[in-house]
Amino acid sequence: MPDEEVLEEGVLNPIKTEIQDPLLQAILEENGTSLTAPTELEQPAPVPNPTEEVDCVVIGTGAGGAPLLARLAMAGLKVVALEAGPRRNPITDYATDEKAQSFLFWNDERLSAGKNPVAFGNNNSGTGVGGSTLHYTAYTPRAQDDDLHLHRDFGVGVDWPFGIDELEPYYTELEQFLGISGPTPYPWSGPRSKGYPLAPLPLNGAALLMQQACAQLGIQTSPAANAALSARYYQAGIGWREACTNRGFCQAGCNVGAKASMDVTFLPLAEAHGAEIRADAFVTEIERDEKGRITAVVYEQHGQTVRQRCRHLFLCAGAVETPRLLLLNELALTSGQVGKHFMAHPGMQVWGTFSEDMRPYKGIPGGLISEDTHRPKDADFVGGYLLQSIGVMPVTFASQMARGRKLWGQQLRDYMRNYNHVSGINILGDCLPHESNFLELADEKDARGLPKPRLHFTAQENEQRMNAHSEKLMRDIWTAAGATDLWSFERYAHVIGTARMGLSGDDAVVNPDGRAFDVPNLYICDNSVFPSALSVNPALTIMALSLRTADKFLAAQARLDGNN
Repeated sequence: MPDEEVLEEGVLNPIKTEIQDPLLQAILEENGTSLTAPTELEQPAPVPNPTEEVDCVVIGTGAGGAPLLARLAMAGLKVVALEAGPRRNPITDYATDEKAQSFLFWNDERLSAGKNPVAFGNNNSGTGVGGSTLHYTAYTPRAQDDDLHLHRDFGVGVDWPFGIDELEPYYTELEQFLGISGPTPYPWSGPRSKGYPLAPLPLNGAALLMQQACAQLGIQTSPAANAALSARYYQAGIGWREACTNRGFCQAGCNVGAKASMDVTFLPLAEAHGAEIRADAFVTEIERDEKGRITAVVYEQHGQTVRQRCRHLFLCAGAVETPRLLLLNELALTSGQVGKHFMAHPGMQVWGTFSEDMRPYKGIPGGLISEDTHRPKDADFVGGYLLQSIGVMPVTFASQMARGRKLWGQQLRDYMRNYNHVSGINILGDCLPHESNFLELADEKDARGLPKPRLHFTAQENEQRMNAHSEKLMRDIWTAAGATDLWSFERYAHVIGTARMGLSGDDAVVNPDGRAFDVPNLYICDNSVFPSALSVNPALTIMALSLRTADKFLAAQARLDGNN
């Protein structure tokens, strides 16, 4: 999906919700109601007992934190999750409106630097109980084995410390639990123990057009795997979830529960087994004893400073906030890799105008995929990319037009009259780690008085060659489909790396099980630990790592108990 403009700096836990729509303001005033008062879900939580020590604290409730939270709770551990954002009710709080849903994004300012500064806001992270999965577009292809072995195959980059066989059982478990809609068989995958549990979602206009054009050019395509239900689905431990209504507003939040965001899947499962989730809890400090073990986490919640003691900490705050917390607290810094080798997926897009009525807001946004370009035979670059059709909402598209084509005023309005006739294709490609791409703490402070994160990103020669290769191919596809007014937009999606895992504490922050090399009771589990970016969307792999990390932790604890 395209990324919107970076929103102005705000505070994730505002004291007052501002209503921008004058019509909505008038309706509320006429009915004597207001959205400025806290809802039942936003009421201040009781202050926990400061002397109580829990088994595990999990920071973050997105794709990295939620699955392991459920796993740990189901194992009988006393676990608490801290989420910086609020808890929302999708049925009552989610509007089918882009601008109204900006509260789903991490809107505190992050500073971008380098020759290709990365956009934030809705591009890379979210806030609220469920994290970024509240606004992700539910694209869930699996990584392939060679995605984990760029150095083995090309002599550059860094290999993962294990192969795809370590992730395959978790991929299968997730696909069955979440109710992934996709084709069986899937053309580009290796052996699978099970096919997708649901049939693919319907293809939207852009997907159908791309399918026809790729067939003309000899490019194989397939309906994509999506974590949105193509039929009503019974989810173990949760109950029935309703099917996708194909509104196309996945990035603005799903108000029917069809999209497998963590707030309707793993988090209710975790709470059913005794986990406690504390919303509006912004972590600022991580305390340690004289031996270097973590003893407590300090967070701000509703104007109060709260301290929670714990035996183990799982840091799952994403590839910006995870290294930021580590740097702020001078934690796990021995390897020198915290904040280093930041990666962002090349996401080159090509758009065209068609005579057909395309209605790009309808249907699942990423409906069609091709992995024929996973390792292109004519490539002059390392790795590869996938192709996918794009669905796009109107405000998102208009903001991109302003940036990508420098259209404004009447020119922009004139182009937007063709909105229902535009369609796009984009890539999701691998990115090599590079020393010039990194995160640091800036001197500039945020609204809480903490240093803002500054991320440096410059597309290197490999990414530039991949963009050129993919742009030519996508232009060929849309030309075959009869497009006019073709234009391209270079962008970079997702935030990856910054606390990578490896076999040695000399060049990695965590070991293959996610445990920090120099802090024995700290685990990190999110896309910050990826040694390489992968040539697929990261959500499914983050969840798989989350379950794997939980299982490795539980096995280690069982061994310790057995030796006592």
